[in-house]
Amino acid sequence: MSTAANTAVNTTSPSAAGGSITPVVVRLKLSLLRGGLRRSGGRRAAYIASAVVALLFAVSQLLGMILLRGHAHIASVTVLGTAVLALGWAVMPLFFPSGDETLDPTRLVMLPLRPQPLVRALLAASLVGIGPLFTVLLLTGCVISVAHGAAAYAVAVLALLLALLVCVALARAVAAANTRLLTSRKGRDLAVLSGLVIAIGAQLVNFGMQRLGSSGLGRLDPVADVVRWVPPASAVGAVDSVSDGSYGVAVAQLALTAAALAALLTMWARTLTRLMTSPDASTLQPADTAARDRSRTGGLTRLLPSGRTGTVMERSLRYVWRDPKTKAAWVTSLAIGLIVPVFNALQGTGSLYFACFAAGMLGIQMYNQFGQDTSAFWMVALTISTPRDAYLELRGRALALLVVTLPYATLVTVVTTALLGDWPRLPEVLGLSFSLLGAMLATGAWTSARFPYSIPQEGHKNVAPGQAGLAWIAIAGGMVSAALLSSPVIALAIWANVSATGDTWSWLLLPAGAAYGAAITYAGLRLAAPRTAARLPEILTSVSKG
Repeated sequence: MSTAANTAVNTTSPSAAGGSITPVVVRLKLSLLRGGLRRSGGRRAAYIASAVVALLFAVSQLLGMILLRGHAHIASVTVLGTAVLALGWAVMPLFFPSGDETLDPTRLVMLPLRPQPLVRALLAASLVGIGPLFTVLLLTGCVISVAHGAAAYAVAVLALLLALLVCVALARAVAAANTRLLTSRKGRDLAVLSGLVIAIGAQLVNFGMQRLGSSGLGRLDPVADVVRWVPPASAVGAVDSVSDGSYGVAVAQLALTAAALAALLTMWARTLTRLMTSPDASTLQPADTAARDRSRTGGLTRLLPSGRTGTVMERSLRYVWRDPKTKAAWVTSLAIGLIVPVFNALQGTGSLYFACFAAGMLGIQMYNQFGQDTSAFWMVALTISTPRDAYLELRGRALALLVVTLPYATLVTVVTTALLGDWPRLPEVLGLSFSLLGAMLATGAWTSARFPYSIPQEGHKNVAPGQAGLAWIAIAGGMVSAALLSSPVIALAIWANVSATGDTWSWLLLPAGAAYGAAITYAGLRLAAPRTAARLPEILTSVSKG
């Protein structure tokens, strides 16, 4: 707990000993917020900027909902919007656990606190911040847009309060149930992947909005008829029911929301009791861990080639699985490489050539190969004494990437082809993907030796301070160079599309692209190996700055 937090507890605990602890915890939350903003001007500026953006968005949504009063499908929009808002409250603690230190109740385990008073205090503290204000503004727009008549407005006040409390209690219950996970390495891995979830969610929202734009809001009504009975959307549904004169239905929906709130608070209290009375089993290692690790290692080793190449491949694949930053980069590349071609194909605006995104996104992982090692690169450097050693090191890393990329790029291309029904172009696009992948492996190996940079292990930054320019040069320059290196195969593809007899020979692009990609990869590794062996001290210095 921070110094500000300890001060808040120490200065108020005597008065709170015989009374409610709610004011103490609320002041604790405010002290933590104040202390966090005082740490640095950058953090304060980021907080203010995010607050302004969030509130402007919330106010715009509030005004938009009010302007839509009387629309035929406004009830469906508000009910579903409330459900999406509650879903956001449920998942945010999983991906941004460090945003609120009071989300971790184990920090209070040494204090003589009872579960029920603690639940009330933490619930009140949860109502302080940008998130609750943002939620209040959105819920206000939802209830005003469907409220018609004095009775509906009276119910709207109760519905807004119930919906807000359900959202907050849901977030707290989820956070408490996953406290041990969120403070572990797997929890940090989950937080690193938050950007991926946001990217996928944005694509899904974009896809849904395009579908609604073409077919109208009426498609929401069947789903809304079900969701209006799911808390906290049922609270907004109660306001709409009162406006329609269905008072019995409104009472049932409000009762359902209140019951859900009571259930969440009960579950939260039980989880707090378990957290504050039982040991943390996540730090206890099972007896068979070593044996299980040996069996996994043996299984992976048997599938890889022998010698240095297999060792380097195994190390690289383990980085992908265990290192949070490397895992996040790989998962993001895998997701975007699939989302871009598939979603465009589903929307009817796609092109089969978008399937090259799969090879391109994973090819980026070849750039800055030594940055993921950070200061531990010195152990790798000790094993490199000749250009031959450097070549074997780079080749092993490239092969580890190919183990995943080749089948994945092929799968994405086949799926995109099936969605578009353009099977005659499948060999051509596969050839382009393989040549692009080979070019990116070649340029990635060279830029890894020439423009290495450090990847900080803590925080969300992927580049150490002062090395952003190196990162841009390595990635942007490498991608442009890869496109130029792929130009012979691209020229053949253009000829196949414009020539009268091109369709007859377009299948040759598959073997030609694969052979060209393999050749350019070999050449790139051979060129990068001497530079890597000659620049080991400089590489170690660059990758150790994080």
